[in-house]
Amino acid sequence: MASSKYTQGISIDGIFYDIPLVSIKRNADFLEKYAERNEAGTVVMETIGVYYNYTVNIGTIDDEAAYNRLFEHITDPENRMHVVVLPNGVSDFRFKGYFSSISDEVEKVLDHGVTFKSLTFKMTSEKPTKKK
Repeated sequence: MASSKYTQGISIDGIFYDIPLVSIKRNADFLEKYAERNEAGTVVMETIGVYYNYTVNIGTIDDEAAYNRLFEHITDPENRMHVVVLPNGVSDFRFKGYFSSISDEVEKVLDHGVTFKSLTFKMTSEKPTKKK
């Protein structure tokens, strides 16, 4: 039996961030071209596809410079689409999409600034993962 190696971190656009991943939540969201009810009350729909979207929660990053680089990267309004590599069971999962709902909270107020914790963001897929 092969042993498993624990890894942490996330790669965004080829830049690896060695950070503590607390959780990665996956949603399988259906996107419909249309969905309406006919006169009999039955739903008639055309599905575009299923999108795997993720919510990522990150623990405390002790390196303030690394945290700031990551935060600036995911909040860059000039570059909205990103290629992300996440751990996914047996192998890594490659994802292309955009970030939204980015939030964090102050952990400590220091004489030279603050440190943050609980960085959370959503990743929404550019294209469907599954199509008809």
